Amino acid sequence: MKKGKTREFSAEHKLFLRKRKRSVALVWTLRIGLLALLLGFWELSTRLGWVDAFLVSSPSRIAKTIASLYRDGTLFYHIGTTLWETLAGFAIAVAVGYGVALALWWSETVRKVLEPYIVVINALPKIALGPLIIIWFGTGSPAILFMTVIVGVIVAIMHMLSAFIETDKNKILLLRSMGASKLQILTKLVVPSSLPAFISMLKVNVGMAWIGSVMGEYIVSRAGLGYLIVYGGQVFRLDLVMSATFILCVLAAGMYFLVVLLEKLLVKNTEN
Repeated sequence: MKKGKTREFSAEHKLFLRKRKRSVALVWTLRIGLLALLLGFWELSTRLGWVDAFLVSSPSRIAKTIASLYRDGTLFYHIGTTLWETLAGFAIAVAVGYGVALALWWSETVRKVLEPYIVVINALPKIALGPLIIIWFGTGSPAILFMTVIVGVIVAIMHMLSAFIETDKNKILLLRSMGASKLQILTKLVVPSSLPAFISMLKVNVGMAWIGSVMGEYIVSRAGLGYLIVYGGQVFRLDLVMSATFILCVLAAGMYFLVVLLEKLLVKNTEN
């Protein structure tokens, strides 16, 4: 299409786009409505005494607790601590996992040797490594970062390795018959065809990164949202526990939607 020309759609296409927009608007309206309904019922049930607000807190008590943390100047300190540990661990796990998966695809012998060990490590409850992590890294952020990485890296390896292996064998044979090298097959076929799996892996690892960072803060931390949850439970400040959990949900959702945005941008660039 030449520059300066406007894109024209048929009447059927315009009708389809209007229906799609209405469908998206309906979904978001129902999502927000359901959330508002749940929060309203939660608040009402505590005010009417149907459930004990001490045990389950309430939206208004959570709002007051968050406001109190903000006034104390500790809210963004704890959020920042957990956020950078999560983002750093997420980035390292994705990068290392992707690189290892490429290496395992490249060498079938190495893959066959290491695959059983990767499966065993994936099945190992990472919390069992807590005492060793404390001994190795101490009780600071490096220990939490390491926990975040080991929770996500195996997931990244297994997701991407499976995607690399499942690349269309006929296309690989075609490229080989045309004299393509293994590196060319990797860069021209394997990596591009694994893009959907890469996005899927990112979505899964968003949750794994938050699990790893909060799990690490449960074991060794003096700050962060996980620390607030542990501390709140120890002193029976359940409003604090619920507030920290609510903030974690918001941050995790925000990080997930960033991955969805990245997916849309990559798909758009691919189509163009």
